[in-house]
Amino acid sequence: QTPHQGRPAPYTQPSRSPGKPGALFSLPAPRWPVECEVIQEPIEHIEWVPPEPEPFCPPMGPEQAPDTLGEEQGTVVYHSSPVLQGSCFTCARVGGAPGPLSLPAAPLKSPQDTTLLFESRFESGNLQKVIKVGPYEYVLTLRPDLYTAKHTQWFYFRVQNTRQEPLYRFTIANMAKPKSLYGQGLQPLLYSEQDARSHGIGWRRVGTDVCYYRGSAGESPVFRLSWTVRFPHDGDTCFFAACYPYTYSDLQRYLRALVADPARSRYCAVRALCRSLAGNTVYLLTITGPGSAAGKRVVVASARVHPGESGGSWAMRGFLDFLLSAHEDAQLLRRLFVFKVVPMLNPDGVVVGNSRCSLAGRDPNRAYGTALPGSFPSVWHLRAMVQRVLAEREVVLYCDFHGHSRKNNVFMYGCDAGRDGAGTRLSQRVFPLMLSKNAPDKFSFASCKFQVQKSKEGTGRVSMWRLGVSHSYTLEVALSGSTLGGRSSHFSVEDLESLGRLLCDTLLDFCDPAPAKVGSDLAQGALVPRGRGDTGTVPQLQQCLAEADALLQRQMGRESGSGGSWSDVSPSELES
Repeated sequence: QTPHQGRPAPYTQPSRSPGKPGALFSLPAPRWPVECEVIQEPIEHIEWVPPEPEPFCPPMGPEQAPDTLGEEQGTVVYHSSPVLQGSCFTCARVGGAPGPLSLPAAPLKSPQDTTLLFESRFESGNLQKVIKVGPYEYVLTLRPDLYTAKHTQWFYFRVQNTRQEPLYRFTIANMAKPKSLYGQGLQPLLYSEQDARSHGIGWRRVGTDVCYYRGSAGESPVFRLSWTVRFPHDGDTCFFAACYPYTYSDLQRYLRALVADPARSRYCAVRALCRSLAGNTVYLLTITGPGSAAGKRVVVASARVHPGESGGSWAMRGFLDFLLSAHEDAQLLRRLFVFKVVPMLNPDGVVVGNSRCSLAGRDPNRAYGTALPGSFPSVWHLRAMVQRVLAEREVVLYCDFHGHSRKNNVFMYGCDAGRDGAGTRLSQRVFPLMLSKNAPDKFSFASCKFQVQKSKEGTGRVSMWRLGVSHSYTLEVALSGSTLGGRSSHFSVEDLESLGRLLCDTLLDFCDPAPAKVGSDLAQGALVPRGRGDTGTVPQLQQCLAEADALLQRQMGRESGSGGSWSDVSPSELES
């Protein structure tokens, strides 16, 4: 039975146990706040990887910002804004608001009317208002996170009635952040249903004259994102998005295929960690090899605490795909560890198209220290689960998958309070350094930070570290792409998924046991050496420890062996 909305489901409630045939994995439709209108048409996209990397586009500087007509001079052609009953979430239902849907888009006046038809009332959609200010020019307003007035970054919407010939301009008028990767070459994503049907082409980067700039004088501090684009076809249905969408329903379809697979479901249990405020299930996956889990250490991973960071879900999917595969390294990982994985911590935010918050109207990744189960159920239950695990065994790693809107490449945040010995502080840096060796064209060790700031005390990373997880990280994946290894191009879905496999690679390097110390069943030559077909020499732990030490010495302007040490220097000084 579904618990009352907002009430956590018991951690032990199984959806499917490994190796046991069970009832068909249920896929309850997403539950929405009752204020939200939801169209009935299913929105699904094919997956596609461009044959060549998509290069960053030359960005325009703020001084080249386009002259957009005043919004008061235009015509409102779309307005969809939930009428919130008060300032906080009250209740939810499948399908959102009851009753007939409103008509937020202005109807076309004739077959010759070239006005675009906009829509965003679908899962993960976000677009509040559109004003037509020219024949082919539109000013867009994003909807703030529900029950807040802030956090406008994620967008995902549909346009219909397209024309192939004209050059259209779109300007999002209320972006929240003063700095963005759109100022460094990032382009929006476009999906054409005609191209998907006829040519098998999915999401692709588009946009010329991309410009990110501060709104004109007199406005409150908001920022504008503007781009021009030509549509590929007349009369097409297209979508724009900030990053490759990955919805709650996408996750449910993935889990349904997983539990229906006799091979993979042997070593993966899917359970409900809890229910969200809206009553959506927060799934917990337990992955390990057959036989006893006694003596195995634990790895904990989570993603999508911030709903607008969908790249984290694609990296998480790559992590799960590899971990559940027949690859010999995956088999070894399952024999060595128990994996506890929460692939979507904030399903409500993902469903409604928020950028950062849950339906509590606050950022769940600042609530780990003070979270109550009634306000932030997923955060509370994840922390409680890790506490229970730590009482019985070591948690060797916690990794929380995120997206980043201001820095290119992939990097990590770790935990170095400056109080520990040099060995402990060094070891914090070794896992990210190893990952940079395994992913030299994606992962930037130079961008990693390890300072524990007071403002980050409520994050999953710092909270798990305070509980006793010695290696606790946030994995940050740029919404854009990579500038490393000769690249200057956007990440594809394939790039994002490869990060999950590379994380597994690095975990084995980091925890590579010497055969003499491992039971004979694990020491049959599978551990040393393990081949890395595409990553070259396996970076060894001692080698990386020495390299991290040398890097820190150099950072402090000291030659290795010249006396003195960085180990008494605070993390903030190291990173300044």
